[in-house]
Amino acid sequence: MNTAIAAWLFVRAIRWLAWIMFLGWGAHYLLYPQVHLTQFRHLLLSTELAMFGFSLLAVFAGFIELALRERTGLTRPAFGQLIPPRETQQLKAR
Repeated sequence: MNTAIAAWLFVRAIRWLAWIMFLGWGAHYLLYPQVHLTQFRHLLLSTELAMFGFSLLAVFAGFIELALRERTGLTRPAFGQLIPPRETQQLKAR
């Protein structure tokens, strides 16, 4: 495995982790809203940063993942597939 594929896998893991953190934070907010609100029922700054930060990180990591996948020449992975075959291997098989 070369460094481009390793970088793509790393960014892919960051993207999935960011989505899991965003959904987990959102679930915690739904279960315990009083922890995330001030006395005037405004969101705490840390809650706002986490909610918007994790989602933005996931979206931008997705963009970077797409760019790295193009650079490595890999096809789109199927669900549950860690490393898909290269595009040239797909064309030769047809």
